[in-house]
Amino acid sequence: MDLLALSPLQWVLAGLAAYMVGLAKSGLNGFGMVSVVLMAVVMRGHEMASTGVVLPLLICGDLMAARAFRTHVVWRHILRILPPALVGVVIGYWIMQHISNVGFKPLIGWIVLTLTLFQVIRQRYPDSFRQVPHHPAFAWLMGGGAGVTTMMANAAGPIMSLYLLAVELPKMQLVGTAAWYFLLVNLMKVPFSANLGLINPQSLVFNGVLVPMVAIGIVSGKWVLHRINQRLFEQLLLWFAALSALYLIFF
Repeated sequence: MDLLALSPLQWVLAGLAAYMVGLAKSGLNGFGMVSVVLMAVVMRGHEMASTGVVLPLLICGDLMAARAFRTHVVWRHILRILPPALVGVVIGYWIMQHISNVGFKPLIGWIVLTLTLFQVIRQRYPDSFRQVPHHPAFAWLMGGGAGVTTMMANAAGPIMSLYLLAVELPKMQLVGTAAWYFLLVNLMKVPFSANLGLINPQSLVFNGVLVPMVAIGIVSGKWVLHRINQRLFEQLLLWFAALSALYLIFF
């Protein structure tokens, strides 16, 4: 697919996807799944290749977000879930070598939808899950799941949001911890994506055109983040996660 010969509508959607990446990296993580869906629409028929297009944009957003929220990171949570995430990345890389575009999209959708439902139940019945988020098995389940989905489709934002919400991090610490976590994980994904041919010189030129939209998204998203309450913030994350999951499953 010639990325530099897109139609005007495709360029608009690609720019909107890059803007959504910025919003996600500012802390409105649910928008990350929307950007994945938009880029898949732009590159219809080449959905797997769209992950390689999005990855450098994510890294640019990660660098900006990590710097902006550097004082809010909680390193113990990153160190807890980074090892299972690396294992998940390797598993996701293996799956991408053996599965089609048609197969992996609904799989990710079901994972995200299941975890969203888990978080809704946990909010409604908090005492039922009070010990679960602090169990090592929970960290490995969530970290490994995030690694698999981020490698396959850059779709781990909702999973990590659910994990960080489950361990009851305040809003700003949640954003800062997620920013540094994804910076590290996305950098680890680069050699795997390059080996699959998903990152190439043409895709990097395409990224260069879209990077300003990522920056605009981060600036505007950070403005919104400081003006939204914690409860509404959490509900928005869950709604965006659920809607994006349903799109991946049924469309």
